[in-house]
Amino acid sequence: METPQTLLEKAQAAAAAAHRAADAAQSYADQIAHAGGAAAHAASGGAIDPFVFRLAIFALAVFVGYYVVWSVTPALHTPLMSVTNAISSVIVVGALLSVGVDTSVRGDNGSVLARIFGFIALILACVNIFGGFLVTERMLAMYKKKG
Repeated sequence: METPQTLLEKAQAAAAAAHRAADAAQSYADQIAHAGGAAAHAASGGAIDPFVFRLAIFALAVFVGYYVVWSVTPALHTPLMSVTNAISSVIVVGALLSVGVDTSVRGDNGSVLARIFGFIALILACVNIFGGFLVTERMLAMYKKKG
C-alpha cells in the first residue's frame, strides 16, 4: 500500500506532465493559427476586409450553434436551458449598466446609442430568459407521471 506522500508525489508528477502537454498543445495551436493567418494574408494580398472576416466568423458561429443545440439529447435540454438563462442574466446586468449611462454630456451621441442598444439587449435577454423557463417547464413536464 502506498503512503499518502507517495500518492501526492505521483499526483504532482501527473499534474506537471499534464501542464507540459497543455503548454505543448497551446504552442502547436498558436503556430498553426499564425501559419494559417499568414497564408490567408499572403493569398489575399492583405485585402480581406475586417467586416467580412467578422461576418464570416458570425455565420460560422450560427451554424455551429445550430448543430450543437439540435444535437443535444432531450435529457440534457434542462441543464442547457439553465446555462442559457445564466448567460442571459449576465447580459441583463450589462444591459442595465448600458441603459444607465449618463446622457448629460453635450455632443456625446455615443451615450444615447449605448442606451438604445442596452435597452434592445435588455428586452431580448428578458425574452430569452422567459422562453428558457417555458422550455424548461415543458421538458420537466415530460418526465412527470401522468395521473
